[in-house]
This record gives sequence, C-alpha cells and structure tokens, in this order.
Amino acid sequence: MGTNNVETFPQKEERTYCKEYKRLKELQGNDQIKELQTILRDKNTSRSDFKFYADRLIRLVIEESLNQLPFTDCKVITPTGATYDGLKYKSGNCGVSIVRSGEAMEQGLRDCCRSIRIGKILVESDAETHDARVVYARFPEDIAQRHVLLMYPIMSTGNTVSQSINVLKEHGVKEECIILSNLFCTPAAVETILQSYPKLKILTSEIHPVAPNHFGQKYFGTD
Repeated sequence: MGTNNVETFPQKEERTYCKEYKRLKELQGNDQIKELQTILRDKNTSRSDFKFYADRLIRLVIEESLNQLPFTDCKVITPTGATYDGLKYKSGNCGVSIVRSGEAMEQGLRDCCRSIRIGKILVESDAETHDARVVYARFPEDIAQRHVLLMYPIMSTGNTVSQSINVLKEHGVKEECIILSNLFCTPAAVETILQSYPKLKILTSEIHPVAPNHFGQKYFGTD
C-alpha cells in the first residue's frame, strides 16, 4: 500500500507469486477474464455493472470448480433406443458459503446445480489482530459424506478460510473433499492455506498481491 491509503501495484517483473502447488488451479487466462477482473477492480465501476460482471466471473469459477469434482462412468438410453456412455457425479456434493461475501456465489452454484444443498459459516475477525473465530455454522446433516465447494470470493490472509476449514473437518468432512471456490487471492493466503491443508484444492481466477477487498461492500451495496 502507498501513502494516503492508495493502492500501489508492483510492476509485473517485481511481483512474487506463491510457489506452485499441485492442488492450486487458476482459471486459464484469456482477455475476457482479464476484462472482468479489470472492471471489478476499477473504482469507477457502478454497483449495477459491478454486480453484473461479478456474477459473470463467479459463474466461470463455479463451472471450473465443478470440473474438479469426481465423476464416474454411467450408461443412459437415448430417445432413439441407443446406449450412450456418459458421466455422472461420483457422490453427493454441496456448497458452503462463508457469510457474507461468500453468499454472492450461491446463485451461481444454484444456476449450475438446481437442487444442490448449501450450508453457511459466519466468521468474525478482530479489527486489530485479524484473529478469526466461527460464530455460526449450518450444514446438511450428511455433510461428512459429501464433497464441499467452499465459497469465498476474496482471500487476503487466509485466516477466515482457515477457521471455516477447521469447522468443516470437525463435522467430519475430509480435507481432500473440500474445494475452495475463490475469485481473487493473494500469494500469502495461498501459502497459508495449502501449507496448513495440503490435501485441499483451491480454484481461483487470479493470484495477485493486492486483493480487491471492497468486493463484498460493492456487491451488496453497503459501500
């Protein structure tokens, strides 16, 4: 951060990113995704435009997150009577949003999976120490048997996500069955999470030293 609370972005050649992790996946970069990321970072973007383009980026992230779930072979009979060799999800899945910003991603998941169940976790962070603690959690009763898409759009430090993962594990969810669906995260947050939870997967649209922490306020109109 520069003076007067103005964000300063390091030059490309000066940026340092987290080391590669096999369980970290970044959306394949293209001009469309870069445009969406640019619009969401632009301070002059109106709230209506922000929400519209945020929903577009969320949909792309959710679609790719679903690709990380396990599938199994199946056969179906077509209307012509032919047999088609296809795929279906291997086991039950569910979403869990970290309140409040994670709720922005719920509709994107429902648009892709009509009947999917969604749980919620509320984590409060101390304004000075940034220590996080879970104050509320609600999950499907059989969450321990499901794969979980943990939804949280902005990850700056990893503290909130870490607390949420701990709660899921306390409810019997296996670490390797958790996929963090994320829009923007910092290299430090990636390091924090994947060093502590090496079996977890992260799917994000961008890894960048400066996270757009205004996301939740702008999306919900509370800025």
